[in-house]
Amino acid sequence: MKAVNAAKDKPTFQIFDFLYKYGTLITILLLIVVFGAFTDNFLNGTNIINILRSISIVTIIAIGLTVSLTVGGFDLSVGSVASLANAIVISMFVWHDMQFGLGIAIAIIFCLAVGLINAFLVINFKIQDMLMTLATMFIFQGVALTYTRGATVSQNMIMPNGDFATGTIPASFGKLGQVPGIIIIMLIIVIVVHLFLTYTKHGRYMYMIGGNQEAAKLSGIAVSRYRLLAYLISALFAAIGGVILGARVLNAEVNAGGPYLMDAVAAAFIGYSVLGAGKPNALGTFAGAVLIGILSNGLIMMSVPYYAMDIVKGAVLALALAITYYKRTH
Repeated sequence: MKAVNAAKDKPTFQIFDFLYKYGTLITILLLIVVFGAFTDNFLNGTNIINILRSISIVTIIAIGLTVSLTVGGFDLSVGSVASLANAIVISMFVWHDMQFGLGIAIAIIFCLAVGLINAFLVINFKIQDMLMTLATMFIFQGVALTYTRGATVSQNMIMPNGDFATGTIPASFGKLGQVPGIIIIMLIIVIVVHLFLTYTKHGRYMYMIGGNQEAAKLSGIAVSRYRLLAYLISALFAAIGGVILGARVLNAEVNAGGPYLMDAVAAAFIGYSVLGAGKPNALGTFAGAVLIGILSNGLIMMSVPYYAMDIVKGAVLALALAITYYKRTH
């Protein structure tokens, strides 16, 4: 009787396994076909470039989140870190008239300090990563708001003393947020992180820690050191995302990085299933970001109201989580 039931369940399992491996890629192709058929300009080269540009910042931030997931962590503060980097880098130019490289370096150093704080709290106090980074998300968001006094930082802004800001944003900085620079930076980060996680011992150690932290510790792996590294990398890419955001819009809006959190989380979890990886990975995260980008772009072109977008994104995230956790338990 058990053999008969197993035989019946086998085709179902094979179908699910196939959809688990290739579902994301099939969905991307189906969306391209549907949106291409029902809209006039979806398949235009210009629109394809627009999609890639629109997902660049999400992908960069999501790659950092992906690295934190490899060690069993979950860095929810990436959106706030991006906001902080955005505020700092623009203020360095506008308030202090700093040079291109120095302004970016200061923003990244501050955000790496944020990564250190996250790692210290999570590792030393042994608090669940998601809960602690949820708390620090609000802290860093508050730091960014306090730093900017809740105002938009831009050229010629009015300072608290009533004078106009005299600093200027370098033209070379603005090019980072333009095509092709923004797309090239995204692709380089995806490839570098993919190679790091897949082909280096450090990447394999991170996966081992995420799979079984106690077993990794017994194997002689410096678990705390690699978890620290993961949070530093997560903060680094969140900072780069915030800097690129500043280069794209040439100002620093209040909580500008916040809206990228949900898309980044969705992209990272969608990436679990791409080609059956079953774990956080850079190429899968990129595919997840492409899926979200195509979906958003196509819905906009079909005149779906912007306020309904979160419903679709939330549904996609829920589906990705359902598939990921179902696969883990079966």
